[in-house]
Amino acid sequence: MSSGAAPLRDESPSHDEARVQIRWLIRRDMPEVLEIERESFEFAWSEEDFLCCLRQRNCIGMVAEVDGAIAGFMIYELHKAKLRILNFAVGPSGRRRGVGTRMIRRLVDKLSQQRRKEIVLEVRETNLAAQLFFRDNGFRAATVLRNHYDDTTEDAYYMRFVLEQDDWASPFAPRNRISDHDAEAA
Repeated sequence: MSSGAAPLRDESPSHDEARVQIRWLIRRDMPEVLEIERESFEFAWSEEDFLCCLRQRNCIGMVAEVDGAIAGFMIYELHKAKLRILNFAVGPSGRRRGVGTRMIRRLVDKLSQQRRKEIVLEVRETNLAAQLFFRDNGFRAATVLRNHYDDTTEDAYYMRFVLEQDDWASPFAPRNRISDHDAEAA
């Protein structure tokens, strides 16, 4: 990528990562999603918060399953030129096993398919684990949002992942190393 964003790690999948299945969130997933939400956040969304959000036409939910159990979820909005992550969490049993990275990869793939060029989100200033996770997945802090949250006076980092105009495919698409070598030699 030429955006200046760090490339996403494209390591070969571990045994755990290979079992991750990403799919749309459905109503029967809500108990497990709510449990992950409560385990992950001090100021957790309620079931009504999720349902109200997902009733919006431009709001999508996805879950990551490992061995038939929900290991993580993501709620995001579709905008004309970007995707906005509203809520994202991986349960304790799925952390550091590639679950979150697989969900981010799926979202990045949607950028090139849908002609959108960026993904944005806000991260609490005290949530260092999320800041590092998103940084490691190619996001950069663009600005600080002062007193961003209604429940505290805490600031947030507005983070962005941007595809450049000349990125023709997902960063996870296979590369033709022979052509790359020929171009460097010329």
